[in-house]
Amino acid sequence: MEPKPEQSPHHAYPDHWEADVVLRDGGTARIRPITTDDAERLVSFYEQVSDESKYYRFFAPYPRLSDRDVHRFTHHDYVDRVGLAVTIGGEFIGTVRYDRIDDRGRPASAPADEAEVAFLVQDAHQGRGVASALLEHIAAVARERGIRRFAAEVLPANNKMIKVFRDAGYTQRRSFEDGSVHLTLDLEPTEESLAVQRGREQRAEARSVQRLLAPGSVAVIGAGRTPGGVGRTVLRNLLAAGYTGRAYAVNRAFDEGLATLDGVPAHRSLGEIDEQVDLAVIAVPAHQVPEAVADCGEHGVQGLVVVSAGYAERGADGRELQRELVRQARSYGMRIIGPNAFGIINTAENVRLNASLAPESPARGRIGLFTQSGAIGIALLSGLHRRGAGLSSFISAGNRADVSGNDFLQYSFEDPDTDVALLYLESLGNPRKFTRLARRTAAVKPVVVVKGARHSGTNPPGHAVPVSRIPDATVSALMRQAGVIRVDTVTEMVDAGILLAGQPLPSGPRVAILGNSESLGLLTYDACLAEGLRPRPPIDLTTAASPQDFRDALAEALADATCDAVIVTAIPWVGEDGEAETGDGQVLAAALHTAVAGGSAKPVAVVHVEIGGLAEALAAASSTAAPRQRPTTARTAPPEASTDRTASTDREGATGRTTDTDRTTATDRTASTDREVPTDRTTDTDRTTDTDRTTASAPAAPPPPAAPAAPEATPPAPEDRPRPGRIPAYPAAERAVRALAEAVKYAQWRRQAAVPGKVPELLDETIDEAGAAALIQAHLAAAPDPRGRQLGHDEARELLGRYGIDVRPTLPAPDPDAAVAAAARLGYPVALKTTAPHLRHRADLGGVRLDLTDEDALRRAYGDLTDLLGKPAELLPVVQAMAPRGVDTVVRASIDAAAGAVLSFGLAGAPSELLGDTAHRLVPVTDRDAAELIRSIRAAPVLFGWRGAAPVDTAALEELLLRLSRLVDDHPEVVSVALEPVVVAPQGLTALGAAVRLAPPPARNDLGPRRLPSY
Repeated sequence: MEPKPEQSPHHAYPDHWEADVVLRDGGTARIRPITTDDAERLVSFYEQVSDESKYYRFFAPYPRLSDRDVHRFTHHDYVDRVGLAVTIGGEFIGTVRYDRIDDRGRPASAPADEAEVAFLVQDAHQGRGVASALLEHIAAVARERGIRRFAAEVLPANNKMIKVFRDAGYTQRRSFEDGSVHLTLDLEPTEESLAVQRGREQRAEARSVQRLLAPGSVAVIGAGRTPGGVGRTVLRNLLAAGYTGRAYAVNRAFDEGLATLDGVPAHRSLGEIDEQVDLAVIAVPAHQVPEAVADCGEHGVQGLVVVSAGYAERGADGRELQRELVRQARSYGMRIIGPNAFGIINTAENVRLNASLAPESPARGRIGLFTQSGAIGIALLSGLHRRGAGLSSFISAGNRADVSGNDFLQYSFEDPDTDVALLYLESLGNPRKFTRLARRTAAVKPVVVVKGARHSGTNPPGHAVPVSRIPDATVSALMRQAGVIRVDTVTEMVDAGILLAGQPLPSGPRVAILGNSESLGLLTYDACLAEGLRPRPPIDLTTAASPQDFRDALAEALADATCDAVIVTAIPWVGEDGEAETGDGQVLAAALHTAVAGGSAKPVAVVHVEIGGLAEALAAASSTAAPRQRPTTARTAPPEASTDRTASTDREGATGRTTDTDRTTATDRTASTDREVPTDRTTDTDRTTDTDRTTASAPAAPPPPAAPAAPEATPPAPEDRPRPGRIPAYPAAERAVRALAEAVKYAQWRRQAAVPGKVPELLDETIDEAGAAALIQAHLAAAPDPRGRQLGHDEARELLGRYGIDVRPTLPAPDPDAAVAAAARLGYPVALKTTAPHLRHRADLGGVRLDLTDEDALRRAYGDLTDLLGKPAELLPVVQAMAPRGVDTVVRASIDAAAGAVLSFGLAGAPSELLGDTAHRLVPVTDRDAAELIRSIRAAPVLFGWRGAAPVDTAALEELLLRLSRLVDDHPEVVSVALEPVVVAPQGLTALGAAVRLAPPPARNDLGPRRLPSY
């Protein structure tokens, strides 16, 4: 049915309902409210809809819209009657409208909370997910306007529309009445509807990137007639890579008689090309880009790589040009990489795309690379090439005005050619979404991130995104929580990437070390301890070791069930004249490949010093060369040394030549048995204390949270399978060990993520969510400042108490008599402390007096306090009952506009603050998150019985963390909470102070209907 329009007052145009969305096929479209100016567009749209679709919409033949229809469908009050349209190129391709109705189906106004909804999508665009996107947005609009249910009448033959409603994930009821299907949808989001929405978002955004990376045809706009220049360079790189599609050169300055350029067709505009172009690389001056974009949009180009500079990196004017560029491209349904981009690469054999300024396309491999910096992109491409690592795809996004790291994660998640995703990021446009996508991607393949501009507090030029105020340490902790491997430098990124792409994940932290250099083995051993690994004593093969000795020792280590990974150390063999030589790296590599091919699925890394050709040979995907026979005594010269030495630029951490060249025989090593670290091949069963060596000089580590007993439940990923070949080589022990340590931590996260944590149900029985909400609303309503207010101590206690968080009361003590009266009420012993802001929580300044057992002690303390620090009116002293002795801790929760709600934990006191020893987790936290949170600070041993002290009640502490997480998750108006100190005793805990701030919640950009960001 079509209700008659109500004569309700017209509301202002809701521009916040406007959104750019990615459709199912990867193209973009714009959703916006329909206005009175859309009459001609509506008529034109309706004329292009088939008679069948019109029949499904109106239940009768309806060839054209009357003037009354046009008026009704374009005049809305944006409350009781709302219409949304999907546009591409400014023209409608789909519409949806709702009309509020009462329980009899008649037009109504609030408080009626049901509306009738109807859709119409142009036939040419059906199947692109237009109706699904419209349903998400119209449902969000309806909820904003107080509508809780949609009613829809659908003909039984209209299977497509029935499927749209059925697959949305909302709770629904269905009946058959008067020849039509009557559907009622509850609009309250459910876990299923959110999962459906995010699944559609993932597929659409992944497809949009896939269309850019695998085009069937490419046009380079701005390819010059003379050699050189950006456009001509991109064209030549495209052709040199062997691009399998069709390429075109486009430049409006071409002579009319010019038919080809570098062997490809040359045209003055896209309109001259006989086929649709999938991808356009724009390399013209910034002032010419709008004309080029319009040409692309009018001729059906699917995506753009804008190499041109002169945008947001140039300041405010350039930023506005950049915004207009994005608006223009999206209006035609195109996505953009750039502007100021370095380009894109896809090494797939059926694509071979190098639409970038990189002169040489990288080898095909299993690593996907995204970077926001062209210079860093060049460095990473070069570093991976030197290490023999290939790429599956590469995107250098420049100013990242549209396609971002989040889009790359969506693509990498389902790309079968990518095993590891590497990202260099200088800004996070949507940190909440990034952590969500990273967590899902990391569950099946590693994600390695370097974050630039970590300490500047601002975004790099050109990156117009919200600035997060949370410290970099917090960002790092949140990434770790999401399973991201966060490293500090691009060198570390390459080191970790080649290990993860070429080796299986370790099943634990136990590391075997073997090699022909005792000193290099000890350096590796020490590095393992520093990184938290559990190394076995190094196995010294002596400098007389042959490749066969390496092969046998490696095979033995791989077969040993007491180790989880192996690091091989190698130095050049020593000739008869005592001079070190590089040796035959290919022969040693072949021996190691042979051992790995026949061993179990354990990661292997090699640390080498000046062995020519070894790194290159190890990087080979496979090797069939048989190892040459090597001499069994050190006095025999090795084969002629290879001159193919490792590039010096790849030896940033090389240890140089060691003194092992002076120890040419095994008999020279008699003193080695006196060393602290054994060098024989005895097993760990002979050294009962070996597994405890990592803690010999450190406080006892806290017990880890309970690990899941179930096996890893994530889908089998390529890195879970043994890969015989591509053994990573490193010029320094520290670099190899750091990469291995990251792999160990990531593997542990994967195992735990397979069985996710949960929030204990017992919390629900002791939480008064409705009561807390009423308190919050009352406090905000009474706040004179619309930005919110800080609650008083008693107000904070009352609110926290609704969630089972007890805060010990305090009583004001404006004079000694009031202090004595307060102590009598609370009971001795008591504490006297100041609450002045500059002295709060500063026991070191003398603002706290503890264990006052009687009136005389209290009066003396009061006099001492005021004599030392000032008048009572300045100090604002209070009296509080003493809490049981324990460990003082601090628990905080805060909301960052960009990152979301963050829960933090640390020990109280200046040392922890100075050292930044605070752990963080995103809200909501699970039981496992809470357990890991208190164990992840460096001072955690203090909680678990350090130096013979009694362990404290960590279970009570974990419950407190869960309760506070629930509070800020349930009530986003609680923008900050600080519980300080929280004294954790052997049994129970006591929160002595609480500070709570309420404010209108910041806007959430990760909830609601899917939309592309607009900056």
